[in-house]
This record gives sequence, C-alpha cells and structure tokens, in this order.
Amino acid sequence: MIRGYRNEAGRLRPQEGAQEPLDTLVWLDLVNPTDAEEADIEKRLGIDVPTREEMEEIEISSRLYNEDGAAFMTATLPAQADGDDPQMLPVTFVLAANRLITVRYHEPRAFQTFPQRAEKLAMGCETGEGVLVALLEAIVDRLADILERAGREIDIISRDIFRHKGAKPSKSQDFQKVLETIGRKGDLISNIRDSLVTLERLIGFLGQGAIQRKTDKETRERIKTLSRDVRSLSDHDSFLSQKITFLLDATLGMVNIEQNAIIKIFSVAAVVFLPPTLIASIYGMNFEHMPELEWLLGYPFALGLMVLSAVLPYLFFKNRGWL
Repeated sequence: MIRGYRNEAGRLRPQEGAQEPLDTLVWLDLVNPTDAEEADIEKRLGIDVPTREEMEEIEISSRLYNEDGAAFMTATLPAQADGDDPQMLPVTFVLAANRLITVRYHEPRAFQTFPQRAEKLAMGCETGEGVLVALLEAIVDRLADILERAGREIDIISRDIFRHKGAKPSKSQDFQKVLETIGRKGDLISNIRDSLVTLERLIGFLGQGAIQRKTDKETRERIKTLSRDVRSLSDHDSFLSQKITFLLDATLGMVNIEQNAIIKIFSVAAVVFLPPTLIASIYGMNFEHMPELEWLLGYPFALGLMVLSAVLPYLFFKNRGWL
C-alpha cells in the first residue's frame, strides 16, 4: 500500500492514488509494499528502495547511508505497545529530492496519529525534511508515553512487593505472578531502549546531513532538541531498568525470607518434639526390670515428663525471640 501526502501551507493533505504526479507529494508512506509497488517507486524516483531483509541489518553502515543523492535512515520502532509485548520492526526513512519516503511493515501508533494531526495543524511540513522532523517528534512523544506508562506500572509492582505491616501477607503464587510481571516489564523496557538507541543514531545522522544540506536554522534546532529528548528518554529508560533489577532482587529476597520462615518452623517443631520422642522411646523399651513399670502413676508421670520436655524448649525459644 502506498499513501501519499501533499503540502498545503505547512499542513499535510492525503492524496489518493499511487499514479498521481509525485512532484506534488512531500511524503510517500509505503506500508507492506509489494514487489511491484517497490519497483514502480524505484523507477519513478530513481532510488533503490531497501527490502525488508536490508532494513533488518544490524550494522550501522547498513542502516544509515547516502546513495544516489538520497539519505537512507532506519530505526526500530514499536507497534501495539499498549501491552508488554510490542511488535518491534525496522522503519526506513528516505530523504530524496526534497521528499520523504517511509518504508514499514507494521503500524506504529505515531504513523496513525501524526497524519491526522498534521492535517489540522500547520507543523512545518513544507518539505520532506520538515515532515521527517515532525514525524520523529511524534515518535519520540509516543516512546515517552510508553515509558511513562511503564513507570506507573512499575510503581504499582513496587507497592505490591513492599507492603505495609498491616497488609495481608503475600502468598507463594503471588510472588510468581510478580516475577512474571517484572519479567514482562523488563522486556518492554529493553525493547524501548533498543528503539531509542537506533533513533539516537538516526537523529545524529540526520543532524549531520542537515548541516551539509544547509537546512534552515529552525529545523536544525528542532533536530538538536530531538537529540536531547532522546538522550533524556534513554536516561529515564536506564533508571527504569535499574528499578526493575532492584525489584527483581527484592522479590527473590522475599521468596527466600518466606522459605526460611517455613524451614524455621519445621526446625523449631523438630527441636520441640525431640525430647518427648526420646522419653517415649526410653519407656517403649521392653526390658523386664524398669522401676516405673510397677508404679501406679508411672504412665501419667511419663506423659507429664514428655509435655514438660516439649514446653521448656518452646519457652526458651520464645524468650530468646526466635519465634
């Protein structure tokens, strides 16, 4: 699918039909393009549109480069990020002949909201570079929203772990759910960090190109602001990652405390019942000559001795504060 947008006084207007003259368009959005659509765009613009395999290259040289007078920039962006398992796929931005071409195979939220907003408000979309800067601003805002939501949810996890003394104690299965939630948040934070790293490299490459193209001062300042925003988000992402690590360690510590408490109960019970067991074992011996066998109160005496031998260790442990 090819979506075209033309400029009207700094605003974007959708232009239907891929066969319309490209001279009137400032932005071509290729969504899941077919081979025929890629070939048509390549023929009409004289550029080589990267394939999906080329977009997924890890090397920086394969993601950021200039070719045939066009600048090719690829970043990894999240889609369906309202949950903890976003779809992370690359998106390629191509600046060619004062026109922006985007190639993507998923639907990041910014690509849905930005055209609608740019159609209503003048956002400096007179050129392809202006559209790219405004689109990157929308992408960074979206990443900030994702991190903000993740931060709130991490705070909720923290409150669940460090409950007040009067709160209901956690159960083992609750700790398992907490660990699963922490793991999902950790994956989300890691994915956003990867996206921010690619965006930081892209914006740096864009800023160098803007100097070479002698872009107007306002656009260069917006690019610098974008770079600062991405670094701030990266710092916030690192903080959340450290908090996730701390909560993971704290949860594992809580699990160990609970296990130690259970083992402590069994240990105390074993010590408490050890003396009565010894006494019962002695009087369970089948020897003929045992003085207590002839006593009238021999049986109550043995029972009382067993109870006393159990109560004394319990009181000792209680007095020492071990229970």
